[in-house]
Amino acid sequence: MKEKKAPRKRIVKKATVEKVTEKTPAKEPEKKTVASRFAARKSSGGKTAQKKEEKPKTRIRIRISAYDYKVIDKSARAIIDTAKRSGAEVVGPIPLPTRIKKFTLLRSTFVHKDARDQYEIRTHKRLIDIYEPTGKTMEDLTNLGLPAGVDIEIKM
Repeated sequence: MKEKKAPRKRIVKKATVEKVTEKTPAKEPEKKTVASRFAARKSSGGKTAQKKEEKPKTRIRIRISAYDYKVIDKSARAIIDTAKRSGAEVVGPIPLPTRIKKFTLLRSTFVHKDARDQYEIRTHKRLIDIYEPTGKTMEDLTNLGLPAGVDIEIKM
């Protein structure tokens, strides 16, 4: 027969933490005059500072998505070239995160659960902003022929 061994006792070491503080001389609060307060408010854009009146820029936001990154880059280049030719200001293409959807399937029809195949669909996305579009810009973009498999969302 085997003899039962006594359970081991765990020794827990407690760490000592010493608090270290440095004494710094206390600063006296600065006295502000009325003139200095007014100057600070004026420089920071308070009520007394005049704001520039800017017209909000009109913007077209184009969001492109496709399964193939080569096709989406080619389409983005075509859209940017068309917009620049018509005289609009273009920002982009900005690559957005690629969405990866994974599927796991059993290889066997009945047993062998360990044998599996994994498939994935990658959806690539790009964002293009067109500022100050003209009528010609809109017309050229609607008549633009893009490759198959490219999904476009246009927001104004």
